[in-house]
Amino acid sequence: MRFPATQTTLTSTDIPLSVYVHLPWCERKCPYCDFNSHETRRVPEDAYIDALLTDLQGELRACPALEARSIESVFIGGGTPSLFSVAGIARLLDGLRACLRMEATREITMEANPGSTERERLAGFSAAGVTRFSMGIQSLNDCSLEALGRVHDRHDALRAMQAALASGADSVNVDLMHGLPGQSVADGLADLATALTADPKHLSWYQLTIEPNTRFYSSPPPLPDEETLAELEERGAQRLIAAGYQRYEVSAWAKPGYECQHNLNYWRFGDYLGLGAGAHGKVTEPDRGVLRYRKTRQPEAYMAPRGTQRRDGRYLSSADLCGEFMLNALRLTNGFDIALFEERTGRSFDEVSATVSELVDRGLMENRDSTLRATALGRRFLDDLVSRFFECEPVAKDAVLASTHSPSR
Repeated sequence: MRFPATQTTLTSTDIPLSVYVHLPWCERKCPYCDFNSHETRRVPEDAYIDALLTDLQGELRACPALEARSIESVFIGGGTPSLFSVAGIARLLDGLRACLRMEATREITMEANPGSTERERLAGFSAAGVTRFSMGIQSLNDCSLEALGRVHDRHDALRAMQAALASGADSVNVDLMHGLPGQSVADGLADLATALTADPKHLSWYQLTIEPNTRFYSSPPPLPDEETLAELEERGAQRLIAAGYQRYEVSAWAKPGYECQHNLNYWRFGDYLGLGAGAHGKVTEPDRGVLRYRKTRQPEAYMAPRGTQRRDGRYLSSADLCGEFMLNALRLTNGFDIALFEERTGRSFDEVSATVSELVDRGLMENRDSTLRATALGRRFLDDLVSRFFECEPVAKDAVLASTHSPSR
């Protein structure tokens, strides 16, 4: 199989730019959660928003070219962002608008959990500029919710979904997990059926995985066997399709036109600013390359007057660019064009064409008119498939970035 031999120059001109804002506090740390989240009874809202806006100013000083780029989307994640007040979220969004080009921003998502989502609060968040809510429902079965350590019950979850749908937001996502402790196929399908009665525009339906540094990792619960998981996945997908949803990513389902623009930007290897404790970012810098960085993880250190808010940054090597692009883009059901690979990585497709040809021959990938995607078989072994692209011979050495971003407070 032959592919076009081209070489591109990496620039930020045509690469979409999004903003991720991390609000790291929650009411209770769930036993399966490996996110940077911290239990609290009282959120230091004003001090943290001050730190976020200072962080943003530092981003713009570090890379002045960012000021000219339009913001595609904003995602406020956590933790539980809905623990913040309406006034706090409004102040945060006003601060972003004052510094960034957001006239054409297509989507502003905010995560919310039952228990902190009264209808009036959600309507207030919507009036402040939030256009999309992502509701952390996880299950609609009280036994499953208890096993997951959630602070809400089925009644709270149903009420929260209805409140979100009535908030005035353009779209609502329901986060729902399957493969839960002790869950049968019937239990999992009942959860899904109940969520579908609310008719959300988007549904993230994903299998519980046990991650290191979680309570479930040190004390694993009894999980369904592989046969149960496979049947639940297959029958659940059939129900979602019958309800009018389209699968556009491994665990993301949407009504036509309601795909999450922020996550699509991740999966298409776009750029994004990471603001907040432990937030990750990826920025294409003119004449320097693709920079990945991570912010100070602990909220107290992040808010410290002279705390370093960007650290552990590095410019991606050729092999990492190819591998990370595939890590994201091969999650998409429809795959990606070769031209997108070259635009977002600045690499010639020649560097990976031999690997792609081998994987196509093995039935793990397919090529249709220069559009590549993983096959059904490839999606079953996606981690192994992606690892092959990190093995491609690099043509440039990593430029390791020391801490270049420590804005004065």
